[in-house]
Parts: sequence; structure tokens; C-alpha cells
Amino acid sequence: MSEPSQEQQAAQVVEAELQEAIAHTKCHRCGCFQDAVNALDQSAALAALLPGLFGEAKARFEARRYDCLGCEVCWPALASNAATEIDPTLADAGHCATAEPVLRDGWPPLPGDYKVLRHRAPVAVCTLNADDLVGRLAMAGPAGMAIVGTMRTENLGIEHLIRNLLPNPNIRFLLLCGDDTRKAIGHLPGQSLISLMRHGLDEHGRIRDAAGKRPVIRNVAPEHVEAFRRRVGIIDLIGETNVEAITEAIAQAAARDPGPDTTFLPEGHHFEAEHATEATRLVSDPAGYLVIYPDRQRRQLVLEHYDNTGVLTRILQGETPAALYGTVIAARLISRLDHAAYLGRELARAEAALRDDTEYTQDKAPGASEPAEAEPPTPSCGCSSCH
Repeated sequence: MSEPSQEQQAAQVVEAELQEAIAHTKCHRCGCFQDAVNALDQSAALAALLPGLFGEAKARFEARRYDCLGCEVCWPALASNAATEIDPTLADAGHCATAEPVLRDGWPPLPGDYKVLRHRAPVAVCTLNADDLVGRLAMAGPAGMAIVGTMRTENLGIEHLIRNLLPNPNIRFLLLCGDDTRKAIGHLPGQSLISLMRHGLDEHGRIRDAAGKRPVIRNVAPEHVEAFRRRVGIIDLIGETNVEAITEAIAQAAARDPGPDTTFLPEGHHFEAEHATEATRLVSDPAGYLVIYPDRQRRQLVLEHYDNTGVLTRILQGETPAALYGTVIAARLISRLDHAAYLGRELARAEAALRDDTEYTQDKAPGASEPAEAEPPTPSCGCSSCH
């Protein structure tokens, strides 16, 4: 018996994968499955090789509930890949959801599976399908890393990545690590992104030399893609999952940071640093005021709470600032954020004095020598008291 031709082998894959999807009830109401079947049904070459298959699949369609569930193995994706070997025109068929995402205020503008560490760092890290690597890198917290997250697909995934990174002019490097595929999911987002950065898009929005299932960029303007390619350098560590190796590469990239590039920024979603100014005075807290001092004999911090008539209501003592301000907050002995900030600063100073055996005098609150702006009128803010 002769071996089946390459075309016949591809047809067998299409049939096996779609039969697998037909057997899964969740696929019947999934837009990914329905769009794939509708697209493949347009191919005369496939219809000749697989008569009746697509009619059988369509008979299972239910009311559409979702566009994509992000399944670990995407049966329509595998079937579509094999079908393209039979009919190359299917490569441009619209069987993968590319819905316009909804932007939100702030940075990053799109939600996703990522963790933000700091806005001004120069390196973004994409772990592709390595979910656990996101948490491990975030825990390591390398100083040069701005954001770390996953990416599943070479269309929406790359679009979301560009839309989230482009508004931040500080990001000058994108490091790819982790596995590029999960089992045989049919997507190659890492390889496709590297191809995009090196070769760009063709006139149809397709990523040149990309090997993924559907490497087409439809929801990001070409000028935004080009701005991203100019600004961001790619670091290819695909396959690497060792946190130490990745953090070392981040440090090396950060050492080459050329600084922020503001030559092209999309409207909205990017931020400029605002100059912070000192407060001129602290408004009295209706909850009262606090007196802080180190007890050197007991090696503890002491905090006394007074109401605004000058009556002592509580005495707290503890070994750490966290213990004291945690108790103050839980007991609602403070109600204003400026007083909470003042308390944290003074407790840290008192702790340092206790540790280093140096003198401590509770600092006057801003404007404490002037009348407080409380309502109703009360004695001057007790935070100016010293001990």
C-alpha cells in the first residue's frame, strides 16, 4: 500500500481535529470553532477531499456565547493550519477573532496577564506561554524591569503587547523568554514577534516571515507598529526559563538604556512626572493627635493618642512601626491620609533613633506654628507635640 500524499495527510489532520471539536460541547458555542468551520467550508479543494465534514460540524453550532476560551489545545487552529497546506488561500481566511479591544485610562491601557513593577524601567519581559515565570520574575523584581506578562497568539497577543508598551516612552527593550508554544496549539507568537521586529508588515498587514497560524495585525495602525519597531530593541531568549539568567539579561539591557524616546506617543495613556510640593500645613484630624517616642529601657516604640481636647485615650507600644500604625488604623485612631503619612515618617525616625541609640525629637507638622484649619475649631494639631 502506498503512503498517503502530503495533501491526504493534511486532510486527515483536518478531519481528526474537527471531529475532536465536534465531540466537545463547549466548542459548539465558541466563535473560534464556528469561524474556522465557516472559513474552511469556503474551500472547494477541502470539500472535495472531505465531503460532508463541514456540514456535520455546522449542524452542531449553538448560539454563540464567546469568541475564544483560550483552550490549552485549540482544535480549530490545528485544523486550519493543516487546511492551509491544501488550500493556501485559507491563510488569509478570517477564522481567528480580532475584535477591537476596549482601551481604559491609565497605563497599561489594556488588561491582560501581566504584572507592572515600575513605569520608568527600560525593559519589558514577555514570558510567552510560561505562566509561572511571570510570578517568579515579579517576585525577583529586577530593577530594570517595567512589566512582565504572557502572550498567547501572533495576532491579538502582539496587538495587545504593542498597545500596552507603546504609550510608555521609557521601555526600550523587549525580552522574550519561556516556551513559544503550549503543546501543539498552532500559534507561534514569539517567532512571529521577532519576525515583526526584524521584517515588519506587508501591504496586507501580515507579518513578514512569520510562521504562526494567523500573523496578521489589523487593530494597530502601521505607523504605530513602525514607531514600536524603531523604539524597542528585541532580546531573544525564547526557551529560557531560568530566573537568574533572565534577570542578568535584564540588567545588561538596562545598563545600555538610551533613555526615554518621546518622538512618537499615541494620544492618552502616557504620563509625565509631576513635581511634588511640600504641604504648608497639616489640618487637624478629628480623630485626635499622636505623640511618639522611643522607650530605650524597654527597647520599644511608644505611641500616645489624645483627643483634640488634650485628653489621653490610648497608649500603644511595639517593636516595629508596622505594628503600631497597623493598630492605629485598625482602631481608627487616625482618619486623614496626611496624618497617616506623617505618622509613618515619624515612626521610622523613632525606630532609627532607637536602633542607633541617637536622640529623637518628634518633628513638627507642616504649619504647626500657625492656627490649624479644623472644623469645628480645635486646639493646634497635636502632631506638632514633641517628647
